[in-house]
Amino acid sequence: MTPSVLLLSGAGLPTWVWDRTREGLPVPSTVAPRPTSRSADVAAHARVALAAAPEGPLVVVAHSAGGVVAAELSGLAPDRVRGVLAVAAVVPAAGGSYASSLPRPLRLVLPALLRVAGTRPPEKALRTSLAAGVDEATAQRLVEDFAPESRRYFTSRVSTPLQAPVLGYVTTADDRQLPLAWQHRYLRRLEPGFTRHLPGGHLPMLEHPDRLREAVTAFLDLVAEGGP
Repeated sequence: MTPSVLLLSGAGLPTWVWDRTREGLPVPSTVAPRPTSRSADVAAHARVALAAAPEGPLVVVAHSAGGVVAAELSGLAPDRVRGVLAVAAVVPAAGGSYASSLPRPLRLVLPALLRVAGTRPPEKALRTSLAAGVDEATAQRLVEDFAPESRRYFTSRVSTPLQAPVLGYVTTADDRQLPLAWQHRYLRRLEPGFTRHLPGGHLPMLEHPDRLREAVTAFLDLVAEGGP
């Protein structure tokens, strides 16, 4: 049975960011919804994502903080997850969280910052970091539709490392949200058999949807072949 694609968005991102990348994929795709609870942890996100996925085998495409959700999900359904493609994604170690996976000193101060400032970045930060590289209309739409996650999304720990028969990582060259040096750190942790490097910033699904679609399609072909 051919796997379908389950897309895990980065923190706060609306589902429509994937629209142009999904167009023309050779298999059906689903964008995972978020839990309704305002205190949902990573495990809750993984359960809701899995419940929304079509029956049968899956290829998970995880963006940014979605890499942490992908790790938990891969432990929930190891018999269904045939491959995980991380896109400029945080890859936690076993027992790690999003916060603990960041470089020092950010890993130490982020939990306190979240308690004080909350989980919605200022509009200026959204525009100059997350949305750097997209046009003004799209940046404005992102600001308006950004949905802050719960604090536990960033601080709760995964129960398993990210695992799948086939693993891949897509890096982004000019990423202000997750710098390339950080991405290389996560790539080395994952040890993927598939890699791609895209130009642009943290949102390749908006900046270069055709190239990201090509990467996802090539990864699907590798999964169908049984891996590298």
